[in-house]
Amino acid sequence: MDKHTQTEIEAAVFRRFLQHLDENKDVQNIDLMILADFCRNCLAKWYSAAATENGESVDYEQAREIVYGMPFSEWKEKFQGKATPEQLAAFEARQATKKHD
Repeated sequence: MDKHTQTEIEAAVFRRFLQHLDENKDVQNIDLMILADFCRNCLAKWYSAAATENGESVDYEQAREIVYGMPFSEWKEKFQGKATPEQLAAFEARQATKKHD
């Protein structure tokens, strides 16, 4: 496979991944952090960094709007729930495990 085709496929996969996240707004960022050690905000940071590496200027807030499909403040108001004590405990346990790895 040539690099252009690979890039096109990877871009399509990323767009589908964002669509999947958008279709599953009930999956909270803390859930993603507990299970996979990344969240929508991480994706936005990676997006902004990749843009910079490629000579483009996409700041963190712009990247979050791309990832969330709307301004983060709007997404947070509409879809972000308060973390439960169980989620917070699981997140803390995940963080503690990472420090020992």
